[in-house]
Amino acid sequence: MARCSGSRIWVAARSRGAAQGWLRLGSLMLPCALGRSGRSAIKREGDGATPSGIWRPVLVLYRADRQQRPRTALPVRPLKADDGWCDAIGDRNYNRWVRHPYPASAERLWRLDALYDVIVVLDHNRRPRMQGAGSAIFVHLTRPGYSPTEGCIALAPRHLLLVLAAAGRNTRIAIA
Repeated sequence: MARCSGSRIWVAARSRGAAQGWLRLGSLMLPCALGRSGRSAIKREGDGATPSGIWRPVLVLYRADRQQRPRTALPVRPLKADDGWCDAIGDRNYNRWVRHPYPASAERLWRLDALYDVIVVLDHNRRPRMQGAGSAIFVHLTRPGYSPTEGCIALAPRHLLLVLAAAGRNTRIAIA
């Protein structure tokens, strides 16, 4: 499969306000899960919405104990058991990677379920970082039945690996 460098990956809901959608990669249409509140142009922490906009994939994290290193041109790092992502509004590390134990609220990236066995970190609310404008917006693995996320995009494992194999540093993910 050719790389998507310089091109876009498109994500759209199946219908207005839907928590399931489609991700278009070239000519492929892949089912995906979206946030429980659908999509929103104005993302707020905890609102359950997937942020509309054009986002850059910046880093891939993966569970090396469960998965081989994903093939991609994006930067890749294995997860560690103490990895977290700060979601505490007002904390200096809001919407940043942290190590557990962390004194403020921070999501654990090392999970017992498989949802975060592969994570693609998007550049939503990174530069500039605005307190309360949403944190931990990822592309990750889906639950059975494509049940809603807390605001991320979720794909089946084989589909996420296809996306990663095609993605490059110039790839953009457009969420409509």
